[in-house]
Amino acid sequence: MTSFFAALRFLTVLPVPGGWCGGEEALKRSVPFFAVVGLCIGGLAAGMDAALGRVLPPLPVAVLVVMFLMAASGGLHVDGLADTADGFFSSRSRERMLEIMRDSRTGPMGTAAVACVLVLKVAALTSVPPSRMLGAVLLMPVAGRCGIAVVMAVLPYARTDGGLCAAFLGGRTIGQAVWALAIFSVVAWWASGWMGLGTVAASAVAALLFANHCRRKIGGFTGDTLGAVCEIVEVIPALAAAVRMA
Repeated sequence: MTSFFAALRFLTVLPVPGGWCGGEEALKRSVPFFAVVGLCIGGLAAGMDAALGRVLPPLPVAVLVVMFLMAASGGLHVDGLADTADGFFSSRSRERMLEIMRDSRTGPMGTAAVACVLVLKVAALTSVPPSRMLGAVLLMPVAGRCGIAVVMAVLPYARTDGGLCAAFLGGRTIGQAVWALAIFSVVAWWASGWMGLGTVAASAVAALLFANHCRRKIGGFTGDTLGAVCEIVEVIPALAAAVRMA
């Protein structure tokens, strides 16, 4: 349980007592629990969606759900998306990109990226049929946290001076990412059947494509790119649920 609580403390704003989280070794082993943390967030979001849907129309409900998903991490992942966009779209050298991503100020490309992703989430959720809404909302944060696990497993760390992710560097394995995806697959099958498994596949592909882009740009991942992949992959379940069947 210490690894689960370590993941919960790392990925959310919940005030988890430090004594529950173990030490650095527990944090290294926490990656497989990223999907479980996403499931906890998704369960709360799905309950919120169901309750608000009784009294509000779809658009404000979708906006409030997206706001909740953003607030669950204290806006950390959105900030990572903004910093990543500022760096990657700067057309500078690798070293300069890493400097730009470390700058706390948000530039125009970062602002545009955040706006586009949030608007896309709201638009997709608004378009989801009521019969698929539970699965979409439940799976969004699970997909995003699995995206983090995949990127951490397949890429080296891009910085040489430590950082937010330094504690994970000695414990990252492909097996941890596979285990997180396995949990995602079980939840997706329960929530949406074959469509859910298709969502898992699409989310994994999106994470791998983003990882490849990170490799070409900066040679690996940083804390900012992990936040970015979480926000980007979170969109996939909502888009998949919004697809119109013939």
